[in-house]
Amino acid sequence: MQPRNMSMSGVVDLAAVKAAGEAKAKAEAARAEAARHGGTAAVAPSALVIDVDEAGFERDVLQRSAEVPVVIDFWAEWCEPCKQLSPLLERLTVEYGGRILLAKIDVDANQMLMQQFGVQGIPAVFAVVAGQALPLFQGAAPEAQIRQTLDQLVQVAEERFGLTGIQVDPDATGAGSEAAAPVAGPYDALLEAAMSALDAGDLAGAVQAYKNVLADDPGHPEAKLGLAQAELLSRVQGVDPQQVRKNAADNPADVAAQIAAADLDLVGGHVTDAFARLVDTVRRTAGEDRDAVRVRLLELFEVIGSDDPRVTAARQALASALF
Repeated sequence: MQPRNMSMSGVVDLAAVKAAGEAKAKAEAARAEAARHGGTAAVAPSALVIDVDEAGFERDVLQRSAEVPVVIDFWAEWCEPCKQLSPLLERLTVEYGGRILLAKIDVDANQMLMQQFGVQGIPAVFAVVAGQALPLFQGAAPEAQIRQTLDQLVQVAEERFGLTGIQVDPDATGAGSEAAAPVAGPYDALLEAAMSALDAGDLAGAVQAYKNVLADDPGHPEAKLGLAQAELLSRVQGVDPQQVRKNAADNPADVAAQIAAADLDLVGGHVTDAFARLVDTVRRTAGEDRDAVRVRLLELFEVIGSDDPRVTAARQALASALF
C-alpha cells in the first residue's frame, strides 16, 4: 500500500498542504504508543547507515522519514569525490546519534531513483523529511559546511515536523539490533483500514474507520488529523469548482457558499486565502452563522496543523474578529 504523504510526485493536491501536520501527528502518536509499551527498542550505531535500492526505497526511506530525517547519498564505485564524502557522511551520521539516518544509493544500480531526484552529477546529497524531498548539496563539501547543513536539517525536522529521531544504543551490535519486530499498536488495524479506504477512494469508509479510533481514544492525533482530512476531501468530492467560486463571489453574505469555497481553497493549496475568507465571513456574521464559520475554520486548522505559522496568524485574526 502506498503510504499517505509518502510520494514525491504529489499525487493529491492536499498532500503538500497537510504534510507537516500529518507527519508531526504520526510522530507524536508513535512516541505515545512507544511510551505505553515501555519505550522504543534502541538500534545499534551501525543501523544508522543503510544501503538502499529501488525495491526497498519506500520502506527504508519514505516510511522511515516519518520518524527521522533521512539523508540520501547518491554515489558510485568509480566516483573519486564519493570516496571522500561517503565516509565523512557515515561518521557524522553515527555522531548525530539517531537524529538522522543515512541511506546510500548506488546510482549505477538504481538509475530510476537517480532520475526521480533529478540528480545531474555525483556525489549528490538529498534529504527526505516526512516524505518530502529536498536537495542539500552536490560535490564533496567541507566538513564544517556539511555539519551546518545537517544541523539545519535536524532543526527543521524537529520544529516543523516533530521528528526527534530514533533511539541509539552505543553498546549494541548490528546483529541483534534488527531482530525485534515493532509492536503493533491497538489501533494499527483500524488506521490501516482507513488508509486502505483512502487509497481505494472510499472516503466514507475512511471517515468511519477514523471515527472508530476516536470513539475509543478521542485524543488520538493521527486519527483526528486523518478524520479532518477525509471529511474535507469528502466535502469537495464531485463539486463544480467554477460554480462554487461563482456562488461565493456573487453571494458574499452566504455562509454556506463561503465555507464551500474555503474548502476548495485549502484543497488547492491556497491555505492563507481559505483562512482569510472564513475570518472575513466571521466578521460579517453573528449567531449560528458565525458559529458555523468558526467551527469550519477550526476544522481546517486541524488539517494544516497547529504549529504552522499560517494557522497561528489565522488564529490571531479569528480572535480579533470575535472579540
